[in-house]
Amino acid sequence: MRAVVHTRYGTPDVLRVEEVERPNPAADEVLVAVGTATVNRTDCAFRVPTPAFVRPMTGIVRPRRPILGTEFAGEVVAVGPAVTRFAVGERVFGVNTGRFGTHAEYVCVRQDAPIAHVPEGVDLDVAAAIADGAILALTCLRWGRVGAGQRVLVYGASGAIGTAAVQLAKHLGAHVTAVCNTPNVDTVRGIGADEVIDYTVEDFTGNGLTYDVVLDAVGKHSYRKCRRSVAPGGRYVTTDLGFLAQNPLLAVLTRWSRRRVLLPIPRYTRADVEMLGQLAESGRYRPVIDRRYPLEEVVAATRYVETEQKTGNVLLTVRADAG
Repeated sequence: MRAVVHTRYGTPDVLRVEEVERPNPAADEVLVAVGTATVNRTDCAFRVPTPAFVRPMTGIVRPRRPILGTEFAGEVVAVGPAVTRFAVGERVFGVNTGRFGTHAEYVCVRQDAPIAHVPEGVDLDVAAAIADGAILALTCLRWGRVGAGQRVLVYGASGAIGTAAVQLAKHLGAHVTAVCNTPNVDTVRGIGADEVIDYTVEDFTGNGLTYDVVLDAVGKHSYRKCRRSVAPGGRYVTTDLGFLAQNPLLAVLTRWSRRRVLLPIPRYTRADVEMLGQLAESGRYRPVIDRRYPLEEVVAATRYVETEQKTGNVLLTVRADAG
């Protein structure tokens, strides 16, 4: 089978498409013919890897898992003898958490992994981008205790996490202010934001308004700058460690303060993937797709993701004949 392989750490140029042996499913695994995957910041971080302290997980000297890719959508082509949830011929999507391997024509996934059946009427391109960014967004919203009537500001509202956060916060009943750059204003408004701030024109930290939750979906802001935008009793929720890894310390120091810093730890579950699939099927949530690249152009796709200017999700078409 064809797969994107990297045997050393480095720039996107270490990625190459090779013929490798097709995996065989274990007793509790399904073998999926991958139609579409995504290229996301997790893939990029594990290819370098950053921060350096993750190397015990990724491999000290060289990558422990040479095939990257977490999100996928495809068709089950074989099942292990203990599999009861899926059958050959069914379309599935989700996240191969911690195991990677979706940047390949076939991948083995445990049946109890955060995967689900592709909803009726949803194509594989959309299904492949449903789960990862949305689960990270959902984690942040839950930690922030977002609910009906709350005022939520999403900074970095045009990325994979941000576009999901805007839609899911609206689904939870919040009033959402989205912050993005000029080219993405219409896109973010189109997915349901109540208000959109173009950060190239206005600095939201200086407009005097406060929010119950300020969610930094791209990890580019700081609590120091955002503090006056967080209402008393509110929360600053971030997806990144911050400058000099300050956010874990701030999370401890602000635990009993009037304004809390939160650095959520995502938990991928089958129930959440199924729920997100239902929202996608009903039209209440739809992942935003920026660009599509064929498998052979994975280096270009990765470079584009690393510009940090993508809107929503970047797809990798693994099998052009998949539907």
